Amino acid sequence: MTFLDYFTDPILRSPTIGCMLMCMAASLTGVILFFQRRLMVSESISHAAYPGGVAGILVLSLFGPAMEEYSFLAALVGALVSSWIGLKAISLLERKVKIKSDSALTFALAVFFGIGILLASWLQEVQPMWISQANILLFGQAATLTDLHIAIYGALTVIAISLIIVFFRPIQAILFDRGFSKSIGIKTRMIERFLFWLLLFSIVAGIRSVGVILMSGMLIAPAIAARQFSNRLKTIFCLAAFFGAMSGWLGNVLAVEIAISYERVHLPTGPVIVLVGTAFALLGMLFSPKRGVFFRLIRIGAFRLRCLEENILKRIWMKGNLTRQDLKRSFSSSLRFVLFRLIRQGWVKESNGQLMLTTDGTLKAARVVRLHRLWELYLTQQLGVQAERVHRNAEEMEHILTSEFEARLTKLLLNPKQDPHKQPIPDRGIL
Repeated sequence: MTFLDYFTDPILRSPTIGCMLMCMAASLTGVILFFQRRLMVSESISHAAYPGGVAGILVLSLFGPAMEEYSFLAALVGALVSSWIGLKAISLLERKVKIKSDSALTFALAVFFGIGILLASWLQEVQPMWISQANILLFGQAATLTDLHIAIYGALTVIAISLIIVFFRPIQAILFDRGFSKSIGIKTRMIERFLFWLLLFSIVAGIRSVGVILMSGMLIAPAIAARQFSNRLKTIFCLAAFFGAMSGWLGNVLAVEIAISYERVHLPTGPVIVLVGTAFALLGMLFSPKRGVFFRLIRIGAFRLRCLEENILKRIWMKGNLTRQDLKRSFSSSLRFVLFRLIRQGWVKESNGQLMLTTDGTLKAARVVRLHRLWELYLTQQLGVQAERVHRNAEEMEHILTSEFEARLTKLLLNPKQDPHKQPIPDRGIL
């Protein structure tokens, strides 16, 4: 299959475009839930939608098999009603009964999902021909989406994007400081109503693609992935929509391509879409430049290496020329590699087995010593810490203090010449 086939082929077009639109709308809603710190709400509402969807199908089944083509609309209406009841029940439990949020969410999830299972069992008894429609709500069936679903998901996506664009500033204010936004005249209740119905429609409509059980993952994963790459809300919305659309597209591509390549392997499209979204979130948490674990470990390693280099320079500055064996007693960790770097950077030179500082190395070491002794003096003079207890803290801070802090300390301490132990503080002017 080519790239264009997924958008032009009569069989593949509707699942691909429909899932992309559904994932985009769900991702935008997920960002709002993410910053409200109410991601568990999506799980509870999706499960609360299940009994309503089954009830809608059950009512429609009474009109005969000819009405089966309208089962999606019946399930949509029923799911919307029951999810609304579920959300109201959660709010009532939190505000009136004073039950904690997590308890209320879990209780609503269990009760409504249990009712849905009972209705599905009853549907299987009285109308066994329609049980497949109820199972679609439970597990999703993205591969059977039609042009009708494209229209519904397209409308939902347009509404979501339009609401976010038109009410972006109020939404931003409500998400980060509801009390302040209310005090400056923002109609918080109206905005929250819009967001409330957007959340309901996003979850209920998406159930047809990925199912009740996995729908919350489709809301959460793109929002988590987007958050790893930016601190700006606008950018996070855009990235979440992108990751959501890519999850919908790649999920369909993988399901189809694997089925073509391996005849005995048939992966359901909905779960694959959620797994792709989860993969984006995991990759973001691992490899995003600012927040990713991988780059964070690199920064930690680089900082520790710099600390070790500065400690060795300081030791040579204070003790004079030393041999590798002298340093090995205190710096056994990666000493050979660190000395190689110091020599290559022109801070240390070695002659006849003796390690000595170059001019640049002397200036570098003197600055580290200066920062160390300035901080010791600050702790004793300004904070009243005993002189014999400041060394360890100064050992850590000497690697962190910037030139700006050095200047402020120097001014605050009136350009001191000695530390608390009466040792000379290297003059800044010669550094």
